[in-house]
Amino acid sequence: MTVSVAVMRRIRDSKEFRFFVAMTRAVPGLAAAWWIILIARSLLPALLAIATGWLVGTVRDDSSIAAPLTLFAVTFVATQVLPPLHQTVGANLGSRFANVLNERLMASTLGPDGIGHLERGDLTNDLTTARDFDLGMTGPPMFMNMDFIASGLVALLGGIAAALVLVAFAWWAPIVLLVGWGCTHWLLRESGVWRDRNSDAVQTARRHTDYAYRLAVEPMAAKEVRLFGLAPWLIDRFVDHRRRLHDLQYEATRLREKSVALSLLVVLAANVVVFAVLAVRTFDGHVSLAAVVTYAGSAFAASSIAFGGLSWALDGAAAPVAAIEQLEPEMAAAGTLVSRASGTRRHPGGRVPEIRFRDVTFTYPTGFQPVLDHFDLTIPAGTSMAIVGQNGAGKTTIAKLLCRLYDPQHGAIEIDGVDLRDLDLAAWRLRLAAVFQDFVRYELPLRDNVAPLGAPDDVVEVALHAAGADGLAGLDTPMAKGYPGGIDLSGGQWQRIALARSIAAVNAGAGVVLLDEPTAMLDVRGEAEIFRRMIEATDDCTTILVSHRFSTVRLADRICVVEHGRAIEEGTHAELVARRGRYHTMYELQASRFVEHDEAGEAVVHESL
Repeated sequence: MTVSVAVMRRIRDSKEFRFFVAMTRAVPGLAAAWWIILIARSLLPALLAIATGWLVGTVRDDSSIAAPLTLFAVTFVATQVLPPLHQTVGANLGSRFANVLNERLMASTLGPDGIGHLERGDLTNDLTTARDFDLGMTGPPMFMNMDFIASGLVALLGGIAAALVLVAFAWWAPIVLLVGWGCTHWLLRESGVWRDRNSDAVQTARRHTDYAYRLAVEPMAAKEVRLFGLAPWLIDRFVDHRRRLHDLQYEATRLREKSVALSLLVVLAANVVVFAVLAVRTFDGHVSLAAVVTYAGSAFAASSIAFGGLSWALDGAAAPVAAIEQLEPEMAAAGTLVSRASGTRRHPGGRVPEIRFRDVTFTYPTGFQPVLDHFDLTIPAGTSMAIVGQNGAGKTTIAKLLCRLYDPQHGAIEIDGVDLRDLDLAAWRLRLAAVFQDFVRYELPLRDNVAPLGAPDDVVEVALHAAGADGLAGLDTPMAKGYPGGIDLSGGQWQRIALARSIAAVNAGAGVVLLDEPTAMLDVRGEAEIFRRMIEATDDCTTILVSHRFSTVRLADRICVVEHGRAIEEGTHAELVARRGRYHTMYELQASRFVEHDEAGEAVVHESL
């Protein structure tokens, strides 16, 4: 009993079993049709052997051939009709199942309120497998895989069915043939024929191969590839990683000579025994001609057992299912934000709130050192606060915590005195308008780039004007050259559109504006101009600006200097310069870049700070 339970548990936990369960649950109607046709195809070799023997017997006995000829004809026609029908059903099933898997992955990535699950390096391989399985890079797409899977299973089940016909000849005959042909699976599997083709090494090689390929074919890297003469280097990297991938996959499926030789000996012995006994009994007159034809045909059909079963196609098709099933609980745990209190979430109070970071400590899930260490900062309602500091000081992390993409491990972020974790998350995010340094460039019309959820044209145009982006294109112009009439923009122009998106959100009711290096692609004058426009458009909002340019940050009401995860200085630009502390040092260093001296030694300022 214990052994059988363990075997059943092992079968249930296998990725092949999980694949078929997931497929059947995802598309039950098509899956049922696929299984029915598969079983029917599996019975055809045995039926054909029986029909052939029956037909030969009736001809020899000069009996009516109507019934056996009908069975033979139906079986023959079925062997011609069912495979293409099965292929069509399988292709539709594969496409529908792939859509369901993609939807499950999207639900796993978009479902959690936080983003911790998307920034975990240990999930990258599974995420890549689950995301790219249907693109043809790692194997055939799912709609093609279903035909390969069906062929393998039909061969296996057809061989078993044919072998069982031999029970009428001798009870031991199907056992001998099943063991003989079945040993090929056992011996070859033991020698590594179907080892895991999705090990960490294989997935890593696949990622490197795909990355080199994308660098070569996508426009983003085209300029540098040509400028630095990287084309041969890139091709060599692709070839090397692709060869490495092929080597790993071959190593996972290679045949060993000893196992092949042993398999051939076992198969030969099994068939010699069955056919020798059949020959002896036929010559002795114990077996009729009709029976000989049937048994010989069945024994021949049983050979398909060696070539059927759980093939490489099923291995490849099951990999994304296993990856998604692995990712779903991991992503839910890593990305879910847990509120402190139970019950109904509180709705944010006033539109323009006071924001306070109270003794906040935060370490990324995969990190070892806290990025913010007992961080304290108060941003009065309706004021602008600039946050400056060196790279890695924790500036962007402050923005992520304020958007509640993560929760701090210690301390709290308070909105008008209420812990952010006690507020309704969706309602709070509607109060936020943010522009991140890595803002999204939507391959959509300009209107949808400014207001993705929709807004009247006049609202969109006002936002574009406030961001200095009016006149760039018509509202219906696609923002990508790959579409008819589409255009592309410079980095600075794209940043103005991203800023217009946040202004449109303010016009829709947002009261907190978060600008995380929003104008890094603009020059100093352009950034100062844009920030002045933003201040004017959001003068009644609580604004947080993260920037490294002091020409911009000095325009804020107050400035906070962050270093090693703590706020070490705070005040107005004039106050901080007068203190001659850390802010003064950074300001002087940056200001010196814009000052030259003429021939008389006089300072000439080229850009105003």
